[in-house]
Amino acid sequence: METSSLAQSPIGSLVPITGFDPRNQREYKAHAFLPDPLPDEVVLSAKTYMAVTRATSMVARADQAVTQLPNPDLLARLALRREALSTSAIEGTYAAMEDVLKADFEDVSSISPEVAEIQNYVRAAEAATEWIKDRPVTISLLEHLQGILVRGTSSDTSQAGHVRTTDVFIGSKTARVEDARFIPCPHGLHLRDGLLQWEGWINKSSDDMPLLVRMAIGHYQFETLHPFNDGNGRLGRLVAMLQLMSAGELALHVIALSPWLEARRTAYQEQLFEVSATGDFEPWINFFCEAVTAQAKEAVERVGTLVNLKKGMLDTLHQAGSKGITRRIVEDLVGYPMLTITSAAEQYSVSYQAASNAVNRLVSLGLLRQFSEGKYGRIFINDAVLQVLVG
Repeated sequence: METSSLAQSPIGSLVPITGFDPRNQREYKAHAFLPDPLPDEVVLSAKTYMAVTRATSMVARADQAVTQLPNPDLLARLALRREALSTSAIEGTYAAMEDVLKADFEDVSSISPEVAEIQNYVRAAEAATEWIKDRPVTISLLEHLQGILVRGTSSDTSQAGHVRTTDVFIGSKTARVEDARFIPCPHGLHLRDGLLQWEGWINKSSDDMPLLVRMAIGHYQFETLHPFNDGNGRLGRLVAMLQLMSAGELALHVIALSPWLEARRTAYQEQLFEVSATGDFEPWINFFCEAVTAQAKEAVERVGTLVNLKKGMLDTLHQAGSKGITRRIVEDLVGYPMLTITSAAEQYSVSYQAASNAVNRLVSLGLLRQFSEGKYGRIFINDAVLQVLVG
């Protein structure tokens, strides 16, 4: 680990650790970085406050924009899957949006391990969204979510769903512990105390520290503590969105931070490391606010594009003289562009035949096409909406 740059850190200290590395079958002696408790105040420049203000304003615009759609919950469902794709990609798990959407209509046995892991994130995020409606973010919540995240993966061990009881090392999986890029907080009392302080800190409401600043600094501390054997990055980015929603700044999870961070993965990691090395939060806060601003703006633009798509599709229906269930399906396609006849029949409380007639009509109008065969019947998709979501 780069002990020379961390030894003089003004916001943490190096703690000696020892142990046995089963990968290399050898004992090791190294140093882990123990961050100090988070500060109650941070002095920021006018430039940084402007970045915070821009990000906060854009979040408000995104929150308002989704009300233009007939069913905002559907858009949140899709945004959550975009976040799941990118947040997993940052950690090395990749899949296509089409496969993630299709998985909702397939048997579990036919889903790839990558898609299954991404679905774990979706389930964890949905559970977290329900939790924060009347409860704060807690360590016990994160333990529960981590257990969901790693279910069915190689990390689904006795440690799953619990704060780690071993040390972890960030860097090459084959390198010696001493050569790790970063060694987070050692397990045990140091980690427990750090997490308890972090939990209390992120749930404070303070006029002295804007929410976006608290989100950025809280994210740094969580990643530096690294409380779990796996899933820390995904959980840390999820917590940031939960803070926005818990504070009432965002009604639905319609902003996906991870696509922006995925495209800047190296810079993201370096920014977090530099905070530990220098104690200067400002560059990281600016970087974080840039991510929030960009992704909130993208959410606003995406909603505008989807509203125009919906109008065009409804015009097509009007010209063709189609109405009833076909219109209801089209209105919801801008929120979720994939369906089966069975799912349509259930969702709109009509017979299978009525749903089949409506879907076939939309296929003939070019508003749906058969995508594949699924466990529960043919899967249909609207390509225009899908392109908006993945583009």
